[in-house]
Amino acid sequence: MDVIQQKLTTLILNPANHDLLEILKGTRNGLVYGTKVRFPHALVMTFLFRSGTFRQKLTQTLSATKTHAKNLAAFVTIYKTAMLLLRRLSSKERSSDAFFAGLVGGYLVFGRGEQGNVNQQIVIYVFARVVLALAKLSVDKGVIKDPQGKVRGNSWGVFAAVSWGLVMWLFRWEAESLQGSLRSSMEYLYVDSGRWDSLRNFFIHNV
Repeated sequence: MDVIQQKLTTLILNPANHDLLEILKGTRNGLVYGTKVRFPHALVMTFLFRSGTFRQKLTQTLSATKTHAKNLAAFVTIYKTAMLLLRRLSSKERSSDAFFAGLVGGYLVFGRGEQGNVNQQIVIYVFARVVLALAKLSVDKGVIKDPQGKVRGNSWGVFAAVSWGLVMWLFRWEAESLQGSLRSSMEYLYVDSGRWDSLRNFFIHNV
C-alpha cells in the first residue's frame, strides 16, 4: 500500500502532469462546492415551501443538489480544458482566453436545453455579480468620472432601490414572468401575509 501511495504522490507532483491533473482536481472541486452550496439551500427551501411527502421533498432536494454539483463540475472541466488548449495554441495566455473559455462552458453547460430552476439561479447569481463588478470597474478605470466619490457613494443605494422597485412591480402585475422559487418566496411574504380566518393561521400556519 505504501508503494502505491508513493507512486501516486510522485505522479501528482510531477510538473509534466500538472495541467491535466489541474482539470481533474477542478472537476472534483466543482462537485464538492456545488454540493456544499446547493444541499443546505435546497433542503431549507424544499421543506419550507414545497408540498409533498417527506420522501418527495428529500428526492427534490437531492435532485437539485446533484444538478448543481454536476453542472458546476462540468463547467470547471470544460473551462480548464479550453484554457489549456488556448494556452498551448498560442504558447501563452491571452486576456481574451478566459472570456472565450467561459463562453464555451457557459453555453455547453447552462445555455442548452431546458433552463431548469437550478441553472437559472446559478446564471442569475453570476449575472448580478458581473453587473456589480462592471459598475465598480467603470469607476475604477475612469470610464465614469467620479472625482468627488458621489457615484461610488450612492451607486449601491440606487441599485438596491431600483432592483426592489422592479421586482415588486413585476410580482404585483406580471408575477408569472418571475422565476418559480422567487415567486413562491414572495407569495409567502406578500400574499399569504394578507390572508387569515383564525388565530391559528394568523400566528402559526398560513391559510
